[in-house]
Parts: sequence; structure tokens; C-alpha cells
Amino acid sequence: MTREKGDGADILVSEASAGPGTAMLAAMADLWRLRPPGPDNILVHPAFVQLRDACLDGYPNAGKKGPGFALASALRALGLPCHLQKETAHLALPVEAAAKGLDAAMRATLATRIHLAPLDLASDLPPLAFGPAKLSRLTADELRAIVDERRLKRLYPRQDFDAERFSEFHWLVVEETVVLEQEPEARAVPVLFMDFSQDLGRIEPHKGRFPIAFEDTLFFLLLAPWESWSTMAEVDWRGFRVPWVYTVDRDIFVRPNSPPSPDTLSWEDRIYDDGYGETYEEERPVELRLADDVETELAVWDQSRWATVEQAKRSVLFETPIVHFLVRAFLADGVDELLAHITTIEAALGLRADYDKSVRIAPDRHKGMSATKRMRGRLAGLLGDRLYADQYKRLFNVRSAFLHGRAMSAISTKERVSARSLARQVVEALILATRSSPISSREDFLDTLLDKGAPLI
Repeated sequence: MTREKGDGADILVSEASAGPGTAMLAAMADLWRLRPPGPDNILVHPAFVQLRDACLDGYPNAGKKGPGFALASALRALGLPCHLQKETAHLALPVEAAAKGLDAAMRATLATRIHLAPLDLASDLPPLAFGPAKLSRLTADELRAIVDERRLKRLYPRQDFDAERFSEFHWLVVEETVVLEQEPEARAVPVLFMDFSQDLGRIEPHKGRFPIAFEDTLFFLLLAPWESWSTMAEVDWRGFRVPWVYTVDRDIFVRPNSPPSPDTLSWEDRIYDDGYGETYEEERPVELRLADDVETELAVWDQSRWATVEQAKRSVLFETPIVHFLVRAFLADGVDELLAHITTIEAALGLRADYDKSVRIAPDRHKGMSATKRMRGRLAGLLGDRLYADQYKRLFNVRSAFLHGRAMSAISTKERVSARSLARQVVEALILATRSSPISSREDFLDTLLDKGAPLI
């Protein structure tokens, strides 16, 4: 396989690719001769129909009817001249280059998706690279290349991608390779291929807010002790916020969304004295200052650590939704953040048998012990100190007061940070446990923790 790069179409294609056929070249040449603004409905124009037939005849994955809306999206992405406005006319590709890009897209079995997220409120962080991800500042030109600014301009001529302002932030960039199993039309307009007999209102219980590949990366970063590095925990213990993720799909049959504005991020006005009696005002990103330790300590979140975490996630200890709830807590606000952190601990150390005696394995070595006390015992056994069990008890009481409608005061900064810290330490300890020795049974592992911790509480 080789990687072809055709003005934004970064696609893996077969070595046996023969390039566009004569029928495709002829049809595209006719389309490239159309004058702006083009036909009212390009889908029925003879040259478009000819191109669609060429795709249907020449490529096995073209679908039963060949690409329609998908082909129209691809042509726009490649710079069909009649769909460009006067100020973007220079973005039209030569027809031969466009045909090569379309041929590569029709043959592709894999494509790249890049998930791009600004780290709002982040102060200076060391650059990191691990797994499929990079964390760093990006120059304006680097951002333009990632989002494929030329392709965006062809599709959204009136919207500017303000790379200069965006370049003032740190970015988390996650790249994934996806298998193209569906025909182009299904990728372009998935709603037309939906099974409407299914329950469209169903809830996927562990579906994330962001793409899976991105949330896996975010989980890895959340294992760092941000709450310890924070110098303003009363404002936010996090070292950064992720307001949105913009996905760049290199599949040219998929129309990209218009990118968000830099105004969605946090800015402040700063007034400076130039030293000669003059002052001037400048807009700068808002930053949550972190301890100096972050510069050296965060650097260990590298490829080696990534491999360790990924291996741990394949263990039976992570068969419950630990990742889901730790990420949910980071993305949540208010009491939902606290509840998600407590639920992270319960997902990590809880068993169905805590509440359902019928599934307990005989003999029950801790008969009569309540579910909450079992959790406290496992926490003490895992982290080696009753202190953590007592922390959990206090947090669990706050959680119960809220859920059961009992009178309660405001949740303090100390309690909020404590919930975050305890959840992180539990997850980190489970990761370390997977490295110590093979674990064949989650139930046995947790029972052993309880044996160890019960005497401490």
C-alpha cells in the first residue's frame, strides 16, 4: 500500500492502482469546462451522470447506483471550477490532478481522520507525543495544513479559518486510520442508509461526547495529577478544558463541518506599558497557572507510558466502564463532576455481588459486610491506608445526601478535588496492579483486596 496526497485527500491506495480511466477523464473534463455558477442541479447534468456511470463501471465499491451526493461533495472538495466564487477561483485543481484524486478516493480502503482539540485555559505545557496523539502548540501554517484550508475555502468561501488566533493555544491532535467498509454514498449521506426499523430513540450507555480515539487519548492525559499541579483549584483543578473537537476526515466523499471560531475559547484583554510612556492593549488567551513541576513531571506521559496504559485496559480489571466515567467527570460541571468521579471508583472496585447475595461465591469471607464497607475495604487494600477508605466514606455521604434529597451544604473545593484525586489514584493503582502479575479473575482480585483492607477499617 502507498499513501497518496492529492490536495487534501490523504488516502491509502493499492500499489495496483492504474489511475483514472478515459471515461472518468472525459466526464471530468466536460464538468471542468462548465462556467460559474454551474447548473441548477448538477446531479442531473449529462457530464455528471457520465462521471457517475464511470465510477459505477470502474470501481467495485461504487454501490448499486454509483455515488451521487458523495460525488458532488468530492468534486467540490477537488475544486470544481463552476462551484467556486470569483475570490476562490484560484483554488480549482487542474482536471488531471482532480481526476487522480477522485480515482484514489474511489479505490481507497483506508482513510485518515484527525481529531483536533484546543486546550482552552492551558498555560505552558511541554510538547508530548504518544500513541496516535501529539500535544503541542501549532503554528498558523501547521493548523492550516491539518484542517486543509484550501478544501475548506472551496466549501465555505465566506468563512475564514483564523489560524493566527488559534495558534496562540496548545492543541491535542489525535490521528486514526479507519477502514472504509461502506460505499461512498453511505459515507457521504449516512441517513439515507439508516435502518429505520431499529429503535432510533435508544441510548447507547457508554457512548462518549467525542470520538472514541480522542476520548482514549484524553483518558491517558487525565491520569496525570492535574489537581496537584493546579495553583487555583478554587477556580478549576483541571490544567485545561476541551470545549470541542474538530474532526478532519481525509475521505473526500465526506463533507467537512465548518470549523468553530476562536471566539469559542477564553480570551482576556491585557494592557502593556511599552517603556516609553505609551500603553497598548492586546488580546491574549486566559491561562490557569500550574506549578513549575508540570514541565518535568508531565514529560513522562510518553510512548512507554501509553503502551503500559493500553495494555492495562485490556485486562479484566478494566472490563467495567472506568474509562467512560473518568472522562465524563472531566467533561462534566458542578455536582455531575463529583458524581462521575465517585462512580469511577465504584466501576473500578465494585461488584454485583456487593448488592446481590445470590451471585456471591461461597464461602463468603466477609458475610454481613455492607456494600459501602466492602468498597472501603477494597480502597484501603488497594492504596494501603485507611485514610483513603475514610475519604471515600465522606464523599459517598455527600453523594447520598444529594441523590436522596437530604439537606446538604455546598460541596467544597476540598471535597471536589478530593473526589478527583481519589478516582485518579484508584485507576492508577489498577494499572500498576496489571503489571505486577497476571490477573485471571476480577472477582478474585477484588476479594483479595478486601481480605487485605478489611482489617484496616
